Amino acid sequence: MDEIEYVWSVLGGDAALTTRVARAARPEVLEARLPVRALASACVGACALAAAELAARRAAPGGVPAVRVDDGAVAAAFTSERHLRIGGREPVSFAPLSRLWRTADGWVRTHANYPHHRARLLAALGLARDTEDARAVDAVGSLLAGLPARSVEETVYAAGGAAVALRTPEEWAASEQGRAVAGRPLVERGVLDASPARTFAPVPPSAGALLPAAGLRVLDLTRVIAGPVATRTLALLGADVLRVDPPGLPELPDQHVDTGFGKRSATLDLTCDQAAFEELLGAADVVVTGYRPGSLDRFGLSPRALAARRPGLVVARLSAWGAYGPWAGRRGFDSLVQVGTGIAALEGTADRPGALPAQALDHGTGYLLAAGVLRALTEQSRHGGSRYVEVALARTAAWLSAGPAPDGASGAGRPHGVGGSARSASADTGGTGGARGTGGTGGPSTLGTGSGARRVRAAGEAGGPGDAGEAGGPGDAGEAGGPGASPWLRERESPLGRLRYALPPVRFDGGPTDWERAPGPWGADAARWV
Repeated sequence: MDEIEYVWSVLGGDAALTTRVARAARPEVLEARLPVRALASACVGACALAAAELAARRAAPGGVPAVRVDDGAVAAAFTSERHLRIGGREPVSFAPLSRLWRTADGWVRTHANYPHHRARLLAALGLARDTEDARAVDAVGSLLAGLPARSVEETVYAAGGAAVALRTPEEWAASEQGRAVAGRPLVERGVLDASPARTFAPVPPSAGALLPAAGLRVLDLTRVIAGPVATRTLALLGADVLRVDPPGLPELPDQHVDTGFGKRSATLDLTCDQAAFEELLGAADVVVTGYRPGSLDRFGLSPRALAARRPGLVVARLSAWGAYGPWAGRRGFDSLVQVGTGIAALEGTADRPGALPAQALDHGTGYLLAAGVLRALTEQSRHGGSRYVEVALARTAAWLSAGPAPDGASGAGRPHGVGGSARSASADTGGTGGARGTGGTGGPSTLGTGSGARRVRAAGEAGGPGDAGEAGGPGDAGEAGGPGASPWLRERESPLGRLRYALPPVRFDGGPTDWERAPGPWGADAARWV
């Protein structure tokens, strides 16, 4: 069983349909010790197949369209934030306080891109919130150098910030949260009630591109990258996607542009505009949430509460660490999950943790979530029922780095993690050792990782991860995700200026090749369906 077959089986798809998928392999892209390229192509391929399946369900003649996955297009999309240009300007990727720091006993990773997380980090360390960036970097570095990494992690978390201590794969696997994550499927799916089967209006094959999500309304309550990638994909496929944010919590401007293609963007305060939200919910087909598990429950936004008010709904949820275990309520980002789950140790050296060549956990999980929504819609049309889909960055990380799962375990039927059977990082790829590294198992696989020796991407290296080891940080646009990305880049005008951006990698015969709508200003649209 290869990677796409595995993901398709997790999604509950008909195994025979995987023969519709062809892949153009490009070994030079997304090079890493771990099989990032294989993961990325599998996530995109399964998503494209789910789209093609739904398209066939709605358009009928001709069967399921053929799917083509091009590793070059996938790599460009997985590093889309690096290719983005807004009026010729490079995007602002990571804040100065989002980085790896040496501590008294190892390393800790902080995330402070959002102003409120920056303020909480400084407050947790006893520093003034208005400390200028350069002074703050020096002060934080001096403080953390004398503190234990896990003490920093707990202190910053207690203050509402985002920080994670470096762990080896073995340390993560032995932790309570690591065990909880490993015991869950890659994509969790289920039926919430016995509502009637969904009836789709046919999609005429002659009406331009075949849009399997045409006519569907998606209420997008996500932030950062993974959730917005999922809803951006649904928008590509014809859905009317309305992203709704709290008015006092704006998205990072460049991040909003990168993930805002095909969508409208509105603000709504759920503490005082509940009636407006209920009106949106009453006409929605899909609700996608990306906030910490439980944080939206007080607004009645748990899957069962939503389905009770809107039978026939598909509810999709994304989290960093999973909606279970002691870390269920913790904040998390791709770079933090890499550090916490042992990926940064596997990708680093004896002197310093490393990073993946892209924010692959974010992007991969986003395509998995979109695939889960598309499959849920197809299954609704056959069997009815409100549906839920749930994914987590940490579970995607476990798949990337895991070895074989025994038959009968939660991962039964998986190949061997991504790419084949696991092998020791220290045995043949210069895996790290000592207090700050790892030499353990669950490392790179023998398939999907290119051939020959690969240079380790050290944290902060030019052309690779960004400043201080930020995964997917700024790099040369021509090298992001590998050489030669230009075939998968386009330019267009937008309300925000002329944009250069990565094209969507989800492709099937007759399907769309670009978004119909360019992103507009954050929060500029009305909070209503059109």
